[in-house]
Amino acid sequence: MITLIAMVAVTMQLLDTTIANVALPHMQGSLAATQDEIAWVLTSYIVAAAISTPVTGWLASRFGRTRLFVTALGGFTLASALCGVAVSLPQIVFFRILQGLFGAALVPLSQAILLDAYPRNEMQRAMGIFSSGVMIAPILGPVLGGYLTDEFSWRWCFYINVPLGIAAVLGALAFVPETVSNANRKLDWFGFGFLSLAIMCLQLVLDRGEQRGWFQSTEIQIEGALTLFSLYMFVTHSATTARPFFDIRLFRDQTFVVSTIIMMLIFVVYYGSMVLTPQMLQQEFNYPVLSAGLIMAPRGIGTIAAIMLTGPISKWVGPRQLIGFGLFVSGATLYAMSGWNLMTSAHTIVITGLIQGAGSGFINVPITTIAFATLGAELRTEAAGFYNLMRNIGSAIGISIAASQLVESTQTNHSYLASFMTPFRHMSLPQGPLGMHILNLSITQQAAMIAFINIFWLLGILCVAIIPLVLFLKVPKAPQQASHAAATAE
Repeated sequence: MITLIAMVAVTMQLLDTTIANVALPHMQGSLAATQDEIAWVLTSYIVAAAISTPVTGWLASRFGRTRLFVTALGGFTLASALCGVAVSLPQIVFFRILQGLFGAALVPLSQAILLDAYPRNEMQRAMGIFSSGVMIAPILGPVLGGYLTDEFSWRWCFYINVPLGIAAVLGALAFVPETVSNANRKLDWFGFGFLSLAIMCLQLVLDRGEQRGWFQSTEIQIEGALTLFSLYMFVTHSATTARPFFDIRLFRDQTFVVSTIIMMLIFVVYYGSMVLTPQMLQQEFNYPVLSAGLIMAPRGIGTIAAIMLTGPISKWVGPRQLIGFGLFVSGATLYAMSGWNLMTSAHTIVITGLIQGAGSGFINVPITTIAFATLGAELRTEAAGFYNLMRNIGSAIGISIAASQLVESTQTNHSYLASFMTPFRHMSLPQGPLGMHILNLSITQQAAMIAFINIFWLLGILCVAIIPLVLFLKVPKAPQQASHAAATAE
């Protein structure tokens, strides 16, 4: 029951990062908003979640983990209902901020709850279950969001959280044990303030940079400068204060630090690819939203299959080998995707997605297990908050890189391809403006496809470039190995 409750919480929170994307055009018309204004429905949620994630460890220690978990679930459920009944843009943006503030704690708390619920020798199994929700929920978001929007209304993208949230709250009250709270633990408000400002400004740069022309915009310049200044102040303060915002013991653990860096880079690749693929299927291959989501679904099947195989395989293969193999498979599939064209069949896309999902599954279970294996139980909640914060930052960077490179590369390719179109080339097109319009659409389609190919190639190289970092992971001995070594020594 604890596992089920934790996974419901993880799935709800992560679904809401992607489920609303496909409903934005419908929300724009319903709320009488411009395209730039409706984007704040996504931005407000992401920024609020990013700001409140780091403080999860302190809140859990101060008030008790289960009490915080129930409060976060209840607040997230109520905010979801309010988003569904919103009748104006300011209302839904405000309710999305509330949703992000409450929902941010759900993923790190669920991870910490699962780590404590399973004995140490079954930690890999716990992280396998957790990784399933983390990797599959964002894939299901567009499929579920497209179905609910088409069949009912965009409001059901939020209403769907209400019955799940109520059930999870009741289950948490009944089954999740409370942890010991420390009412005397103080919060480093100075460090928290600068870290929050840095995260907020960074998220705004990444989310709005493409719309504003990046650093040609005064807004992005100010946000970028504030990001660097706040980050510098946070690091300087944390290095000199007696009680920093994050426990300094986290950063003395090499395995945790390297695992966190690898996971952040992996999510740059994962989210960059995940955002591009459905967009390519809809725009270039003209698949409907639901069909594009169904073609993407086998990626989740591959992830589940790999996670199920990780346990048996790990008896003969070490976690570093599994992570390296998963990175190689992911890089190889991205390289294969760089060879796609407008005639690529759905069968090829499904098979490639299936294999790519398997590569992700082989990475996430061992990397998450290793990250927390050497940490004490008292650090797990705080470590989970930092770990998920860096993963979210990696996701935001991946989405930002994919979006910006797609626009810039499409424009560059369009200009290059158009230079070959002259009056002396013989083409069977209608004469006049109609022919020019058809020609421009064809060039734009080809230019965008080349842009997708270029980004897949770039992400594939980045994926393979992460592999050397795996060598810096220190793999702790399993309990059985440790006891056998001790007995031999005696």
